[in-house]
Amino acid sequence: MSSAERPLLVAVDIGGTFSDVTLQDVATGESWTTKTPSTPHDPSEGFLTGVLMALAEAGRDPAQVGRVLHGTTVATNMILEGRTARTALITTQGFRHVLEIGRADLPRRDNLWAWVKPRRPVPPEHVFEVAGRIGADGQEITPLDEAALPGVAEAIRAMAAEALAICFLHSFSNAAHEARAATLLRGLLPGLAITASHEVLPVVREYERSMATVLNAAVMPAVSTYIARLEARLAEAGVSAPLLLMKSNGGVAGAAAIRRAPAQTALSGPAAGVVGARADGAAAGFDNLITVDIGGTSADICVITGGRIGLTQSGRVGPWPLPLPMLDMVTIGAGGGSIARVSPGGALTVGPKSAGAAPGPACYGKGSEEPTVTDAHLYLGHLPASLLGGRMALDAARAEAALARIAGPLGLSVEAAARGVLAIADNNMVGAIRVVSVERGHDPRDFALVPFGGAGPLHGAALATLLGIRTVLVPRAPGVLCAQGLVAADLRAEFSRSVTMPLAAAAAAKLEAGFAALEADAATWFADEAVPPADRNSALSVLMRYAEQGFELPIPWSGLSGLGEAFAEAHLALYGFDLPGIGIEIVTLRITATGRLHGAAAARPAPGTARPIGDQRIRLPEGQARAAIYDRSGMGAGACISGPAIITQLDATTLVPPGWTAEVEPSGAIIMRG
Repeated sequence: MSSAERPLLVAVDIGGTFSDVTLQDVATGESWTTKTPSTPHDPSEGFLTGVLMALAEAGRDPAQVGRVLHGTTVATNMILEGRTARTALITTQGFRHVLEIGRADLPRRDNLWAWVKPRRPVPPEHVFEVAGRIGADGQEITPLDEAALPGVAEAIRAMAAEALAICFLHSFSNAAHEARAATLLRGLLPGLAITASHEVLPVVREYERSMATVLNAAVMPAVSTYIARLEARLAEAGVSAPLLLMKSNGGVAGAAAIRRAPAQTALSGPAAGVVGARADGAAAGFDNLITVDIGGTSADICVITGGRIGLTQSGRVGPWPLPLPMLDMVTIGAGGGSIARVSPGGALTVGPKSAGAAPGPACYGKGSEEPTVTDAHLYLGHLPASLLGGRMALDAARAEAALARIAGPLGLSVEAAARGVLAIADNNMVGAIRVVSVERGHDPRDFALVPFGGAGPLHGAALATLLGIRTVLVPRAPGVLCAQGLVAADLRAEFSRSVTMPLAAAAAAKLEAGFAALEADAATWFADEAVPPADRNSALSVLMRYAEQGFELPIPWSGLSGLGEAFAEAHLALYGFDLPGIGIEIVTLRITATGRLHGAAAARPAPGTARPIGDQRIRLPEGQARAAIYDRSGMGAGACISGPAIITQLDATTLVPPGWTAEVEPSGAIIMRG
């Protein structure tokens, strides 16, 4: 996908405040990074601005770009904000209210008495029933009523639908009815975005499968338009390289595949950061990592064990289940732009509301007067006087004035209020870290903490102290790690088929036949993505459970022998117990197909020392002190400094508190210990 004439890879991650760009020459390993303010009114504008800035900095021509990679939150934001397309749903007769009924439980952390059932993305009046029935075993019970489809199409046209989802009962066992209905309706409703459940999620659980199909259809028009706009802007700038987009599973896929299944990008941006953190951790010799991506609006937390990124099919976007394979992570509203306020009851709260890119924190000088986490850092002396390599000056007076707005009502000094803002933000993040570590059976003290994102390295030492973690690994480019993770990602897709059967009655021949069908699907995908045979890899697994359990665990497949024992061990490791004597079921077969993309290893820094470029006042709990300021680009491998210190670079600022040391590891990462 690149050549000697087109050796450049460009990766763009668009966040709520900044758009991050990494440009890499695969022939030499040389790379360039840049940041530019995001453009919420049209994300493609900031996208192209960042690409052109990176090319200008490198002195390279757009025609030399051989691959463009992108992490996007377009689909996620549409779902969270309820701005999806007007969507209709066609389902099996008798199942009109499957979305309304949902599940007979409340979200885990919601109040029983205050919870209000959210309005579904497709109301019952936009759900249409069609006669026809497939049994759970895949056998046709009642033929599809094809004669009813023209009338349904007319009703969908009358409601001015922009998208259509088709989800028939048991289509995961036999998709014939769904495929036929989709073919006929695409002819009857030309131009309408149409998706069928077997194209998105051919697995059991009617409500979750219906919701995934509806959400996929609902974001298809906007995502397709967005991708077309990106491709047009790139073409106008002289970039003719293919566009690849990050998926929630930590892999990338071509634009055509994302147009068909845009819901797969729900965790696009955060997933790229975790992939980048794994690569940086591996280069430094760490394979057990807790990653914390702290941006302007949110913090995304994930655990990597033994170099493996955990996946889940129990993911959610806002209030909706989205059981597509995605990284097992937790997201909370805590970031550099999180706004601090005094509640009517007199309590200090931080987030989830964020100042975002516009107007941003008060110290950005764009009109905001509300205090944020960034303002607290600036007032306490954790940040330099300017960001982005000097392009963005910070206004300390505005930060102090904003913090005074909460200090007065709380009866605190401005310094105490600033310290309280950071303490609340840190404790909110620690709670989320415990969800993906302690609640998954992991002791955080056995891991290295990897803080990244624009605000991550400011909080790394504080979070590690609260968790008892001894090692903090700050990546070489923490503020643009999501973009760099795109460069490190491979093509990836999952193919699943539900087979629900008792393990005791499972026949190896039947399972092998199921895997053979999935391998055929994977082969088609490899061909569509133009992956050479030498770069193809497939991993087989089965999703298993004890009889009557609600959720499954993935177990690697190498045959029936020892499968039950492997499942019991996995269950014991995750939940702390197993259930000997209880029947075990095989629910779903899965193939994970990976197409290797060849990048280049980043150049390692030369050995050297570190000399401060200045110092500034820092406010510590025990009093004021002077903190040395270091330019990270001038710190060679082996350089070691002691806190209090501030390490500056284009994309982020690292705070080294008193009692902590920071050493540049041979890979270029900074290892902090306290």
